[in-house]
Amino acid sequence: MKRFIQGDSRTQSFLLPEALDDYVTDTNPVRVVDVFVDELDLQKLGFEGVEPAPTGRPSSHPAVMLKIYIYGYLNLIQSSRRLEREAQRNVELMWFTGRLAPDFKTIARFRKDNGKAIRSVCRQFVMLCQRLNLFAEAIVAIDGSKFKAVNHRDRNFTSAKLERRMRDIESSIARYLEALDTADRQEPAIAKARTERLQEKIAALKEQTRSLKEIEVQLKAAPDGQISLTDPDARSMKTRGTGVVGYNVQTAVDTKHHLIVAHAVTNDGIDRDQ
Repeated sequence: MKRFIQGDSRTQSFLLPEALDDYVTDTNPVRVVDVFVDELDLQKLGFEGVEPAPTGRPSSHPAVMLKIYIYGYLNLIQSSRRLEREAQRNVELMWFTGRLAPDFKTIARFRKDNGKAIRSVCRQFVMLCQRLNLFAEAIVAIDGSKFKAVNHRDRNFTSAKLERRMRDIESSIARYLEALDTADRQEPAIAKARTERLQEKIAALKEQTRSLKEIEVQLKAAPDGQISLTDPDARSMKTRGTGVVGYNVQTAVDTKHHLIVAHAVTNDGIDRDQ
Protein backbone atom coordinates (compact mmCIF):
# COMPACT_ATOMS: atom_id res chain seq x y z
CA MET A 1 0.00 0.00 0.00
CA LYS A 2 2.56 2.55 -1.16
CA ARG A 3 1.84 6.29 -1.37
CA PHE A 4 -0.98 6.11 1.19
CA ILE A 5 -1.02 7.63 4.67
CA GLN A 6 -0.06 4.85 7.05
CA GLY A 7 -1.63 4.39 10.47
CA ASP A 8 0.04 2.96 13.57
CA SER A 9 0.25 -0.78 13.97
CA ARG A 10 -2.36 -2.18 16.33
CA THR A 11 0.29 -4.16 18.16
CA GLN A 12 2.75 -1.23 18.47
CA SER A 13 3.63 -0.30 22.07
CA PHE A 14 4.26 3.33 23.03
CA LEU A 15 6.67 4.51 25.71
CA LEU A 16 4.34 7.22 27.01
CA PRO A 17 0.60 6.64 26.38
CA GLU A 18 -1.35 9.69 25.23
CA ALA A 19 -3.56 11.37 27.82
CA LEU A 20 -7.34 11.12 27.29
CA ASP A 21 -7.48 14.92 27.51
CA ASP A 22 -5.45 15.15 24.30
CA TYR A 23 -8.35 13.66 22.32
CA VAL A 24 -10.78 16.44 23.32
CA THR A 25 -10.03 19.78 21.67
CA ASP A 26 -10.27 23.08 23.54
CA THR A 27 -13.28 24.11 21.44
CA ASN A 28 -15.21 20.87 21.96
CA PRO A 29 -18.73 21.56 23.40
CA VAL A 30 -18.26 18.78 25.98
CA ARG A 31 -15.85 21.05 27.87
CA VAL A 32 -18.62 23.63 28.25
CA VAL A 33 -21.06 20.96 29.50
CA ASP A 34 -18.41 19.65 31.91
CA VAL A 35 -17.83 23.08 33.50
CA PHE A 36 -21.57 23.87 33.56
CA VAL A 37 -22.51 20.64 35.38
CA ASP A 38 -19.59 20.91 37.85
CA GLU A 39 -20.80 24.38 38.89
CA LEU A 40 -24.37 23.25 39.62
CA ASP A 41 -25.61 22.62 43.15
CA LEU A 42 -27.16 19.25 42.36
CA GLN A 43 -28.53 18.70 45.85
CA LYS A 44 -30.34 22.05 45.78
CA LEU A 45 -31.75 21.22 42.35
CA GLY A 46 -33.24 18.02 43.77
CA PHE A 47 -31.04 15.24 42.41
CA GLU A 48 -31.10 11.97 44.34
CA GLY A 49 -27.92 10.30 45.60
CA VAL A 50 -25.73 13.42 45.94
CA GLU A 51 -24.91 12.30 49.48
CA PRO A 52 -23.77 8.65 49.27
CA ALA A 53 -25.30 6.04 51.56
CA PRO A 54 -22.98 4.90 54.39
CA THR A 55 -23.50 1.23 53.52
CA GLY A 56 -24.09 -0.84 50.41
CA ARG A 57 -22.50 -0.76 47.00
CA PRO A 58 -21.10 2.66 45.90
CA SER A 59 -23.23 4.40 43.27
CA SER A 60 -22.39 6.66 40.34
CA HIS A 61 -22.33 10.36 41.20
CA PRO A 62 -25.34 12.28 39.79
CA ALA A 63 -22.95 14.73 38.07
CA VAL A 64 -21.50 11.89 36.00
CA MET A 65 -24.95 10.60 35.09
CA LEU A 66 -26.16 14.12 34.20
CA LYS A 67 -23.19 14.59 31.87
CA ILE A 68 -24.03 11.32 30.11
CA TYR A 69 -27.68 12.39 29.85
CA ILE A 70 -26.83 15.81 28.36
CA TYR A 71 -24.25 14.30 26.00
CA GLY A 72 -26.87 11.87 24.70
CA TYR A 73 -29.30 14.64 23.81
CA LEU A 74 -26.58 16.82 22.29
CA ASN A 75 -25.69 13.95 19.96
CA LEU A 76 -29.20 12.52 19.34
CA ILE A 77 -28.52 9.41 21.46
CA GLN A 78 -31.65 8.99 23.57
CA SER A 79 -31.64 5.23 24.13
CA SER A 80 -30.13 4.16 27.45
CA ARG A 81 -28.79 0.98 25.80
CA ARG A 82 -27.01 3.01 23.12
CA LEU A 83 -25.59 5.36 25.76
CA GLU A 84 -24.22 2.31 27.61
CA ARG A 85 -22.40 1.21 24.43
CA GLU A 86 -21.13 4.73 23.72
CA ALA A 87 -19.70 5.02 27.24
CA GLN A 88 -17.57 1.95 26.50
CA ARG A 89 -16.16 3.15 23.15
CA ASN A 90 -16.73 6.90 22.76
CA VAL A 91 -13.63 8.95 23.67
CA GLU A 92 -15.66 12.05 24.54
CA LEU A 93 -17.82 10.10 26.97
CA MET A 94 -14.74 8.40 28.44
CA TRP A 95 -13.31 11.89 29.03
CA PHE A 96 -16.61 12.97 30.62
CA THR A 97 -16.90 10.03 32.98
CA GLY A 98 -13.26 9.13 33.68
CA ARG A 99 -13.78 5.82 31.85
CA LEU A 100 -16.82 4.89 33.94
CA ALA A 101 -19.42 2.95 31.95
CA PRO A 102 -22.78 2.68 33.78
CA ASP A 103 -25.16 0.01 32.51
CA PHE A 104 -28.33 0.97 30.68
CA LYS A 105 -30.58 0.28 33.69
CA THR A 106 -28.61 2.78 35.79
CA ILE A 107 -28.88 5.39 33.01
CA ALA A 108 -32.63 4.78 32.54
CA ARG A 109 -33.29 4.85 36.30
CA PHE A 110 -31.43 8.16 36.67
CA ARG A 111 -33.58 9.71 33.94
CA LYS A 112 -36.78 8.30 35.48
CA ASP A 113 -36.04 9.32 39.09
CA ASN A 114 -34.71 12.83 38.40
CA GLY A 115 -37.11 14.29 35.84
CA LYS A 116 -37.99 17.34 37.96
CA ALA A 117 -34.33 18.04 38.76
CA ILE A 118 -33.34 17.76 35.07
CA ARG A 119 -35.99 20.38 34.21
CA SER A 120 -34.42 22.64 36.85
CA VAL A 121 -31.06 22.19 35.10
CA CYS A 122 -32.66 23.35 31.85
CA ARG A 123 -33.88 26.50 33.63
CA GLN A 124 -30.39 27.11 35.00
CA PHE A 125 -28.98 26.84 31.49
CA VAL A 126 -31.47 29.37 30.11
CA MET A 127 -30.62 31.78 32.94
CA LEU A 128 -26.90 31.35 32.20
CA CYS A 129 -27.47 32.12 28.52
CA GLN A 130 -29.39 35.26 29.51
CA ARG A 131 -26.53 36.45 31.73
CA LEU A 132 -24.05 35.86 28.88
CA ASN A 133 -26.30 37.82 26.46
CA LEU A 134 -26.62 34.80 24.17
CA PHE A 135 -30.30 35.46 23.43
CA ALA A 136 -31.47 38.07 20.96
CA GLU A 137 -33.68 40.66 22.61
CA ALA A 138 -36.77 40.38 20.46
CA ILE A 139 -36.82 37.59 17.89
CA VAL A 140 -37.38 33.86 18.40
CA ALA A 141 -38.49 31.21 15.92
CA ILE A 142 -41.15 28.72 17.02
CA ASP A 143 -41.90 25.36 15.43
CA GLY A 144 -43.35 22.00 16.38
CA SER A 145 -41.88 18.51 16.07
CA LYS A 146 -43.83 15.25 16.27
CA PHE A 147 -42.35 12.53 18.48
CA LYS A 148 -43.72 9.00 18.35
CA ALA A 149 -44.49 7.45 21.71
CA VAL A 150 -43.60 3.90 22.73
CA ASN A 151 -47.35 3.29 22.60
CA HIS A 152 -48.41 1.38 19.43
CA ARG A 153 -51.51 2.49 17.53
CA ASP A 154 -53.28 -0.75 18.44
CA ARG A 155 -52.92 0.15 22.13
CA ASN A 156 -54.44 3.60 21.72
CA PHE A 157 -58.23 3.84 21.89
CA THR A 158 -60.91 6.38 21.06
CA SER A 159 -64.67 5.74 20.93
CA ALA A 160 -64.54 5.33 17.14
CA LYS A 161 -61.56 2.93 17.30
CA LEU A 162 -63.21 0.88 20.03
CA GLU A 163 -66.48 0.64 18.13
CA ARG A 164 -64.63 -0.41 14.96
CA ARG A 165 -62.61 -3.03 16.87
CA MET A 166 -65.76 -4.49 18.46
CA ARG A 167 -67.46 -4.61 15.07
CA ASP A 168 -64.49 -6.45 13.54
CA ILE A 169 -64.50 -9.01 16.37
CA GLU A 170 -68.23 -9.65 16.05
CA SER A 171 -67.79 -10.14 12.30
CA SER A 172 -64.96 -12.62 12.91
CA ILE A 173 -67.01 -14.57 15.45
CA ALA A 174 -69.93 -14.79 13.00
CA ARG A 175 -67.55 -16.03 10.29
CA TYR A 176 -66.11 -18.71 12.59
CA LEU A 177 -69.60 -19.85 13.69
CA GLU A 178 -70.55 -20.26 10.04
CA ALA A 179 -67.36 -22.27 9.51
CA LEU A 180 -68.35 -24.48 12.47
CA ASP A 181 -71.66 -25.29 10.77
CA THR A 182 -69.73 -26.25 7.63
CA ALA A 183 -67.34 -28.42 9.65
CA ASP A 184 -70.25 -30.35 11.16
CA ARG A 185 -71.17 -31.61 7.68
CA GLN A 186 -67.68 -32.98 6.96
CA GLU A 187 -66.19 -36.36 7.88
CA PRO A 188 -66.09 -36.91 11.68
CA ALA A 189 -62.26 -36.95 12.07
CA ILE A 190 -61.73 -33.82 9.96
CA ALA A 191 -64.74 -32.10 11.49
CA LYS A 192 -63.52 -32.68 15.06
CA ALA A 193 -60.04 -31.24 14.45
CA ARG A 194 -61.40 -28.24 12.59
CA THR A 195 -64.12 -27.63 15.16
CA GLU A 196 -61.59 -27.56 18.01
CA ARG A 197 -59.44 -24.98 16.20
CA LEU A 198 -62.44 -22.79 15.45
CA GLN A 199 -63.71 -23.00 19.03
CA GLU A 200 -60.28 -21.89 20.30
CA LYS A 201 -60.38 -18.88 17.97
CA ILE A 202 -63.90 -17.99 19.06
CA ALA A 203 -62.87 -18.22 22.75
CA ALA A 204 -59.89 -15.91 22.09
CA LEU A 205 -62.14 -13.39 20.34
CA LYS A 206 -64.63 -13.46 23.21
CA GLU A 207 -61.76 -12.79 25.63
CA GLN A 208 -60.74 -9.79 23.51
CA THR A 209 -64.34 -8.57 23.65
CA ARG A 210 -64.29 -8.71 27.46
CA SER A 211 -61.02 -6.75 27.50
CA LEU A 212 -62.44 -4.13 25.15
CA LYS A 213 -65.50 -3.71 27.37
CA GLU A 214 -63.19 -2.98 30.31
CA ILE A 215 -61.37 -0.44 28.14
CA GLU A 216 -64.74 1.09 27.23
CA VAL A 217 -65.40 1.80 30.92
CA GLN A 218 -61.98 3.51 31.23
CA LEU A 219 -62.63 5.43 28.03
CA LYS A 220 -65.86 6.89 29.36
CA ALA A 221 -63.99 8.11 32.44
CA ALA A 222 -61.19 9.73 30.38
CA PRO A 223 -61.66 13.54 30.20
CA ASP A 224 -60.59 13.76 26.53
CA GLY A 225 -62.23 10.51 25.41
CA GLN A 226 -58.94 8.80 24.62
CA ILE A 227 -56.61 6.39 26.42
CA SER A 228 -53.22 4.81 25.69
CA LEU A 229 -52.37 1.56 27.46
CA THR A 230 -48.55 1.59 27.20
CA ASP A 231 -47.78 5.31 27.51
CA PRO A 232 -50.74 6.89 29.35
CA ASP A 233 -49.75 10.47 28.40
CA ALA A 234 -49.50 9.77 24.65
CA ARG A 235 -52.39 10.73 22.38
CA SER A 236 -53.36 10.06 18.79
CA MET A 237 -52.79 13.30 16.85
CA LYS A 238 -53.85 14.43 13.41
CA THR A 239 -50.94 15.23 11.10
CA ARG A 240 -50.58 16.07 7.42
CA GLY A 241 -50.10 12.42 6.55
CA THR A 242 -51.27 9.54 8.72
CA GLY A 243 -51.99 10.09 12.38
CA VAL A 244 -49.32 9.48 14.99
CA VAL A 245 -49.58 8.38 18.62
CA GLY A 246 -47.16 10.60 20.50
CA TYR A 247 -46.42 14.20 21.32
CA ASN A 248 -46.11 17.56 19.60
CA VAL A 249 -43.14 19.45 21.08
CA GLN A 250 -43.26 23.22 20.55
CA THR A 251 -39.79 24.76 20.64
CA ALA A 252 -38.83 28.46 20.70
CA VAL A 253 -35.31 29.10 19.36
CA ASP A 254 -33.30 32.30 19.60
CA THR A 255 -32.47 33.59 16.11
CA LYS A 256 -29.07 34.95 17.10
CA HIS A 257 -27.25 31.90 18.47
CA HIS A 258 -29.91 29.21 17.76
CA LEU A 259 -30.30 28.32 21.44
CA ILE A 260 -33.56 26.90 22.76
CA VAL A 261 -35.33 29.54 24.86
CA ALA A 262 -38.40 27.53 25.89
CA HIS A 263 -40.34 24.41 25.00
CA ALA A 264 -43.72 22.88 25.69
CA VAL A 265 -45.12 19.40 25.08
CA THR A 266 -48.69 19.13 23.77
CA ASN A 267 -51.02 16.41 22.49
CA ASP A 268 -52.42 18.61 19.72
CA GLY A 269 -51.10 17.74 16.27
CA ILE A 270 -51.90 21.16 14.76
CA ASP A 271 -49.21 23.82 15.24
CA ARG A 272 -51.32 26.79 14.17
CA ASP A 273 -53.14 27.29 17.48
CA GLN A 274 -50.14 26.74 19.73
